[in-house]
Amino acid sequence: MAVSIRLSRRGAKKVPFYRIVVADSKRARDGKFLELVGTYDPRKEPSEVKFNEEAVLKWLRTGAQPSETVKRFLKVQGIWQKFNQTPQAG
Repeated sequence: MAVSIRLSRRGAKKVPFYRIVVADSKRARDGKFLELVGTYDPRKEPSEVKFNEEAVLKWLRTGAQPSETVKRFLKVQGIWQKFNQTPQAG
């Protein structure tokens, strides 16, 4: 099973709100997911991104691949650098 960390859209029409989830890459965008690891609210000024850092690092270490957007958020928050500094297991 290929696992990805990606955005799942919530909110009403023209009122977007996103969950950052860990899901099987073959599942639908808004379908079932394995774990909720953060949120993204583009309507706030400035945009608000929150992560459960421990959960994200756990999934990255087990091989989950972030989408391009999530990867950009991880770099801004400094989580991507922490992931690359830790020695890889296995």
